[in-house]
Amino acid sequence: MSLKAKLEAIVYAAETPITLDHMVQLVKESVVSGATAEAPIDDAEVRSRVRASLEELSADYAASSHGIEVRQVAGGYRMSTKPEHHDLVRDFAKSLKPPIRLSLPALETLAVIAYKQPVTVPEISEIRGVDSSGVIATLLDRKLITTAGRKAVIGRPILYKSTKEFLLRFGLKDVGELPSMEEFEKLVAESFQSEMLPLSDGAEAKEATSADGAAQIESERETVDSENELGSAESHAAGENDPAA
Repeated sequence: MSLKAKLEAIVYAAETPITLDHMVQLVKESVVSGATAEAPIDDAEVRSRVRASLEELSADYAASSHGIEVRQVAGGYRMSTKPEHHDLVRDFAKSLKPPIRLSLPALETLAVIAYKQPVTVPEISEIRGVDSSGVIATLLDRKLITTAGRKAVIGRPILYKSTKEFLLRFGLKDVGELPSMEEFEKLVAESFQSEMLPLSDGAEAKEATSADGAAQIESERETVDSENELGSAESHAAGENDPAA
C-alpha cells in the first residue's frame, strides 16, 4: 500500500482533524522499513514524505470529479464535503433515521432476544432476573423485535424475535453474525479498556456507526458501556446455548 493510500485511510477514519505529527508517528515504521543502506531515511525525511503525500492527496480531491476534499482545519487534516454540495448533503442528512436511544433494561432485553430467539417474556425475565414486560413495548414500537407466534405450552405465551430493522440498525447480515460468547467476552474487555463512559440503569445508549458492523452485548456487570450499536447487555444469556443462526 502506498504512503498516500495509508494517509487517505487515516484522514478518512479520523473523527477530528488529525495533525501532521500524529500521522508521521503512525506511518513512520512502514516508511523507515523501506530504507536501504545507500538511502537511509531519518525523521526529517519521513516528515517530508508525509507532507508531500498529503499535499498530493489534497490536490487529488480538489478535482471536480470528487465531492469531498481534504482540508486543513484547526491544525490538522480532515475530510469534508465540498461547499457546493452543502444543500444536497443537508437534505440527505434530514432524510436519515435518527439514532436509536434505548435504556439499559431495553438493551439487555434486546440482547436476550437476539441470542435466544424466539423467546417469551417469562423466559427473558428469568434470564435477566427482573420483569421485562415493560420494555417489550418499547422494542416493538422501535420495530427492533416482532412477534413469532406462540409457544406450545400452558398459557401459550407470545414468542418474540429480532427484525430486519434490528439487522439494519446494527449492521448485521443475519443473527448468525452476532459474536460468539468467546468473541463477546473479548469485546467486553476491549470496551472497558477503551475507557468509555459507563452507563447506569436508565441511562440512554447511543447507536454507533461502525464501521466494524458488529453488535456488542454486555455481560452482567454493575455498570455497562452501551455506546456501540447494540451497546452492552447483561450476559446471563452467556450461560445459555450458543447464539441462534
